[in-house]
Amino acid sequence: MKKLNLIWSNLSALAAVISLTLLVASCGSPEKSASTDDSAKSESMGTEMAGDAEKPTGKSLTARYLLVDTHIDVPYRLHNKPDQDVGESTETGEFDYPRAVEGGLNVPFMSIYIPAREEEAGNARNLANELIDSVEAIVAAHPDKFALAASTADVMEIFANNKISMAMGMENGGPIEGDLANAKHFYDRGIRYITLTHSKSNHISDSSYDDNKRWGGLSDFGKELVPEMNRLGIMVDVSHVSDEAFYDVIEVTNTPVIASHSSARHFVPGFERNMDDDMLRKLAENNGVIQLNIGSTFLSEKSSKSSKARREALDAYMEKMGIEADTDAAKAARTKIYAENPFEYATMEDVIAHVDHIVKVAGINHIGIGSDFDGVGDSLPIGFKDVSDYPNFVDALLEKGYSESDIEKILGGNIMRVWKEIEAYAAQAG
Repeated sequence: MKKLNLIWSNLSALAAVISLTLLVASCGSPEKSASTDDSAKSESMGTEMAGDAEKPTGKSLTARYLLVDTHIDVPYRLHNKPDQDVGESTETGEFDYPRAVEGGLNVPFMSIYIPAREEEAGNARNLANELIDSVEAIVAAHPDKFALAASTADVMEIFANNKISMAMGMENGGPIEGDLANAKHFYDRGIRYITLTHSKSNHISDSSYDDNKRWGGLSDFGKELVPEMNRLGIMVDVSHVSDEAFYDVIEVTNTPVIASHSSARHFVPGFERNMDDDMLRKLAENNGVIQLNIGSTFLSEKSSKSSKARREALDAYMEKMGIEADTDAAKAARTKIYAENPFEYATMEDVIAHVDHIVKVAGINHIGIGSDFDGVGDSLPIGFKDVSDYPNFVDALLEKGYSESDIEKILGGNIMRVWKEIEAYAAQAG
């Protein structure tokens, strides 16, 4: 008992000494104590502020991740207006270098667009070469801003060097002219996808826009061309083809395919130019990707109906007034009737609705962006009017709950995966 009391007494004395020491230390350095508390508070606030600063935004994510748009109609725009320099700011059009930088665009696929009439006139191949020349001229005039990209490796090297990759796809297979050797010719010139047809059925494929489905899908030559494109490393683009031709492509291709600029038919019933749900599922099974077209009439049935109504009103007015097409009177009539029948633009909500639907049907690994900038006229949705507006699109994806990983795939990851797979197949095929 005495031993226990002694231990307790010693402990009490020790506690008293420690308390006194702490009291003296505390009294001797009040400023340091306060400073320590303030530092801790400041550090805590800094952490919170850093967290806020790191919150992803459309601007930050388009700056961080590779952004590929598989369909921009600059070459044909410059064909009609050769005085424009897209390496500098332009007053018209939807693409130029300053706006591309603002929007975070890294890889615009320049569309080598060949109108059906050029094929009918026997000028398709010449025009394709001329438009490719124009893309090369853009790069030559601005080597500090652009570089030609013919492979995924090129894209990543150019991305690392802070330049914009000018890749090329050919919209309409007319320039192939029934000769497989021309596929190799255009591959050598940098073409990395070919849209098999356009507004009219051609020697390769039936068109979704043409009532004359003369092949019932792909022609016999088309069924030879698709495997040859696989062998060369050219992506097969099913935008514009008829439904039957799509299924023929899926049957004969050895690699994934792309729809370079299409949307979901679910929202515009009966519009064959878009892809229906069965086609989206087949595309996913093929491991391909649909690149979303953002023209309002592709996105919204209301937009489509308003466009049709104003065209019909214009036709009726011109017939009533005896006005011939392609005249000054026709231009004046168009201005008058279109003002009286305003177009109903789609919105960013419509764009996101298509993304949601495609993701639901095909999956997050099978959706990208193929805007059709400079190709659909004054019909682009509110908030997505040119290449500077990609951050608005990403902001809308974030608001809808898409993760950074999802957004990286949509912006470029999915199309790059497909392109790499096609390159790998071509390398193996020799």
